[in-house]
Amino acid sequence: MILSTLPDLANVSNFLATKFSFEFLLCLALRTIRVWLKRDSGQYWPSVFHTMPVACSCMSFNPETRRISVGLENGTVSEFVLSEDYNQMIPARTFQAHQGGVTVVLFVLEMEWILSTGQDKSFTWHCSESGQQLGTYRTTAWVSGLQFDVETRHAFVGDHSGQVTILKLEQDNCSLVTTFKGHTGNVTALCWDPVQRVLFSGSSDHSIIMWDIGGRKGTAIELQGHNDKVQGLCYAPHTRQLISCGSDGGIVIWNMDVTRQETPEWLDSDSCQKCEQPFFWNFKQMWDSKKIGLRQHHCRKCGQAVCGKCSSKRSTIPLMGFEFEVRVCDSCHDSITDEERAPTATFHDSKHSIIHMQYEPTRGWLLTSGTDKIIRVIIKESIFEIEI
Repeated sequence: MILSTLPDLANVSNFLATKFSFEFLLCLALRTIRVWLKRDSGQYWPSVFHTMPVACSCMSFNPETRRISVGLENGTVSEFVLSEDYNQMIPARTFQAHQGGVTVVLFVLEMEWILSTGQDKSFTWHCSESGQQLGTYRTTAWVSGLQFDVETRHAFVGDHSGQVTILKLEQDNCSLVTTFKGHTGNVTALCWDPVQRVLFSGSSDHSIIMWDIGGRKGTAIELQGHNDKVQGLCYAPHTRQLISCGSDGGIVIWNMDVTRQETPEWLDSDSCQKCEQPFFWNFKQMWDSKKIGLRQHHCRKCGQAVCGKCSSKRSTIPLMGFEFEVRVCDSCHDSITDEERAPTATFHDSKHSIIHMQYEPTRGWLLTSGTDKIIRVIIKESIFEIEI
C-alpha cells in the first residue's frame, strides 16, 4: 500500500521520522536536506528544501531541541534548528570536523557535544555551542559506526578493519579502554543497550556480535542470521528484542531473553580428531599410513578439527547463535535435541535492499529505506510504503 508519494527524490542516504504519526519526515538526498509534513489528506507536502554545497553523508536529529546535525562529504558538519511548525530550517553553525567525508555524526544533548567520525580515520568531538574542537582520536581504519554512553562517557567506535574501539571521553582528551576484535569484515552497524550494558555490532561478514560490557567477563556471542551485509541494528528494550536488517532485504528479530553460549574456538590439529586420518599437509603421517591427506573442517559446536566424513551432517544451533544450518561433527549432531534446535529468532522480508533503518519503540514501528527509493513502514505484520 502506497501511503504517499514524495516526488523528485533519489539516493536517500539517511532519514528520520518523528512524532510517528508521520507528521514529520526528514531525509538526506544527494546535496539536499528535505522536510515533509503530513497533511489531513494523508499526503506529504514539502515543507523545507535546503541545498548544501556538497553531498550529505550522515545526519543526527534531536527532537527536544529540534537540532539537525548534518555531515558532509567535504568533512564539514553543518547544524540547523527547525522551527516549531517544521516549516523553516534556521542555520546555526558550520565547522570543519574532518579532512575527508563525515561518516557518522551524533549530537549528545547532555554533554552539549557533537561526536563525529570520518574517512580520514579520525574520531572527534566538538562543543555544540561554539563549534570548537575539544578532542580527537586517530583510528586504525575508516570509521563506520559510533555509539555513546552518556552515563560513563564511553564512545564505541567501529571501523573498516572489523574492530570496535572503546574510548573514555573527557572534556578535552580521551583514553583508550580496550579494543574488541571479532569480525572478519568491516563494522557496518553498532547498537548500545545502556540498561543491560551490552553492545551489538554488525558487519559486512554477515554476522552480529553481542559484546557483554557490563558483565566484565569478555563474553562475545555471535548471531548468524543474515545472508548479506548487516546494514542496521536497533534494540527494543521493552520486549528485549534485537532487530537487525541486511542489504539482502532480510529483517531478523532476535529474542534476547534467551541465554546463549559463546562459540568455541577452532582447535588446531594435523589429523582428524575423530578418526585420526591425516590432513593433507601432514606428510609424515600420510607416508607412514600410506593414505591420502584429507581436507580439514571444524565442528561449529565443539570446535574440533574434523574431516568431511566425520562432519557430514548439518544442524541449526540457535543457542549458539546459528539460526542457519552449519557443519557439525556426527557426535555433536546426535547430541543436539529438538528443543535445542528451536529457533530463537524470526525472519521477515522487507521486500527491498535496505540502506537505512529506524525503530520507534513506543509504537513498535520499523522504518526502512532501500535502493528502490522507497521508505517502508512495518507495523507489526503489516507493511506500508512511502515511494520516494
